[in-house]
Amino acid sequence: MGEESIYDLLPTVRQPEAKNPRYKSVFNETTKAEYKSHKQASKTMGPAKVPLNEPSSFMSKRAKEPVLPEKSQFVRPNADQKRPAVPKRDEKPVMGLKSNKNFIHTNAVENIMSVAKKPQPKYVDTPGGTTNNLDDSGLVPKFVKKENYGTVPKYLEARKKQMAEHQKNYEQYIQQRLQKGALNQISAEERQKTLDGLKKNWEELHLQYQGLSVVTDTAPKKARKERMEAEMKQLEKDIDTIEKHKIIYVTDNF
Repeated sequence: MGEESIYDLLPTVRQPEAKNPRYKSVFNETTKAEYKSHKQASKTMGPAKVPLNEPSSFMSKRAKEPVLPEKSQFVRPNADQKRPAVPKRDEKPVMGLKSNKNFIHTNAVENIMSVAKKPQPKYVDTPGGTTNNLDDSGLVPKFVKKENYGTVPKYLEARKKQMAEHQKNYEQYIQQRLQKGALNQISAEERQKTLDGLKKNWEELHLQYQGLSVVTDTAPKKARKERMEAEMKQLEKDIDTIEKHKIIYVTDNF
């Protein structure tokens, strides 16, 4: 029993639950009529009475075995068209053409006078002795036997001629600028002094770079490391440029 409540003093009237009307298809009557029109009597249950067999119509022994045709004498087809018999030992075939050629002597002379065939070159590339043609292996020097072997290709000659013309135009341009006084050629001592200074700066910067902290956990450390790497890369590029060119010109016009 639960606790007492004032709501239990007055009786409550329960209202019946309203239900929706039952669904009924509009094709209900049509479906029933079609079903009854196609339905046949005893279609699913079979006939009302099964006719019994006569007592004399019982299955006898071997009744279902196939019946073989009657035995008849075998006649070979095309019996009148027989092949000729094999000739006997003392019979000799009749030849239409006769020849006095001595085939044994002729074959011996041809073999003596013929040139021995050269074996096809092959190579073995497996322990089991698998052979392959040597001509298709790429080991035979075929290209050295060509007519144009060793000659310079035409595109290389054209490229060499084009480079020579560019060098000639560049030298003419430099001469013109030197005559106008716009370019000054630095001496070998100045070039070497500049190269030594760049290498010294790179060594000092590299020494500072090696003293950096291994862990770059802060933004200033990371920025300093990236800045030093960029400066070292630029110094290496400048050193490489000066070492490649023996003659260096300096202009005063910027």
